[in-house]
Amino acid sequence: EPHRCYYHQLKPLLPLIKGMAHITGGGLIGNVPRILPQRIAAQFRSQAWTIPPIFQLIQQRGNVAQDEMYRVFNMGIGMVLICSPKDIKQITQALPEAHIVGEVVEQLVCSY
Repeated sequence: EPHRCYYHQLKPLLPLIKGMAHITGGGLIGNVPRILPQRIAAQFRSQAWTIPPIFQLIQQRGNVAQDEMYRVFNMGIGMVLICSPKDIKQITQALPEAHIVGEVVEQLVCSY
């Protein structure tokens, strides 16, 4: 199945969005840092969303380390939006499938 197009859902929210990362090859750990300034990183809360069973199967059957899974796969997150805390409610109301999966913090590398 081709990737999902987020354009129509995101267009009206663009004034509220400070950064976007389409999570494709490179996974969460490879894609999100590209949109952040130096010394700023994303801190993901892996318990904040349900990881689709296919990723658990890949990890178990392939004996793949968790770090590698987050580096290679999107782990069920197709798009990451970065916004001000004051805009979270408006964005999540407009995007019912959205989850708050972490926060932006001062540190050198992304974590989960």
